[in-house]
Amino acid sequence: MPELPEVETVRRALRASLPGLEVLETAVRETRLRRPVRSSSLRLIEGQRFVDVERRAKYLLLWTDAAQALVIHLGMTGRVDLFTARDAPLRPHDHIQWHLGGAAGARLEMRYHDPRRFGLVVRLQGRSLARHPLFARLGPEPLDGEFDGAYLRRRVRRSRRPIKNTIMDAHVVVGVGNIYATEALWRARVNPKIVAGRLGEARCQRLCDEIVAVLRAAIERGGTTLNDYRDPAGNTGYFQVRLHAYGREGRECCRCGGTIRRIVQSGRSTFYCPGCQH
Repeated sequence: MPELPEVETVRRALRASLPGLEVLETAVRETRLRRPVRSSSLRLIEGQRFVDVERRAKYLLLWTDAAQALVIHLGMTGRVDLFTARDAPLRPHDHIQWHLGGAAGARLEMRYHDPRRFGLVVRLQGRSLARHPLFARLGPEPLDGEFDGAYLRRRVRRSRRPIKNTIMDAHVVVGVGNIYATEALWRARVNPKIVAGRLGEARCQRLCDEIVAVLRAAIERGGTTLNDYRDPAGNTGYFQVRLHAYGREGRECCRCGGTIRRIVQSGRSTFYCPGCQH
């Protein structure tokens, strides 16, 4: 599943290409996504120009000059692909097409591609975005200044959940998926099973710092490709070559020489080193 670094990589690629382009035509070929696609709603942005591309949690927000947002969530296997060649062959699972036009006759085609159809594509009015159920209860962005040790300590001080489950809760902080939670906990030397409320502010700050560091490092390397993820140009991510814990069950810890162990927490694989994560 694409996580925050992968979605941020996609956002940057789209932001480099979309602003100034007008939506000429929308073609919906499959409506059965996580939420049914409302073709008539998506077509309302025809005639509008994209002005910016933002990200909130794992949602892409493609803003138009009419203060509307095309909201895209990639789900497990979703991709947003850009084509400069006219009449590029349609592929299986190309569910939505946007034909875009710019100055001097420039043309670009954007497609939403999703084999498993767990993604989401909706159009929202800007003034209602913060109140919409998709966004209303989301926690802070980990790369913003609001996310620090003092904040995390306030949120977890009464929690009885394991710390890994806590930092993966989008109501606490957005965008920290399984891979990056595992890596941040390893870097911070925090056992993923420890009760969150047992962490003092100093350890919370160290964990926050490592969450930010691992996310920034992943963004710089284009995200992590384990199965399906590609950016809009079709490139894979390269952060998987830097993983210290995730997927390394039975291998030697590169920090202390212990053996990486795998457990299951809330149905997700967790990898950690009992020797140096306490």
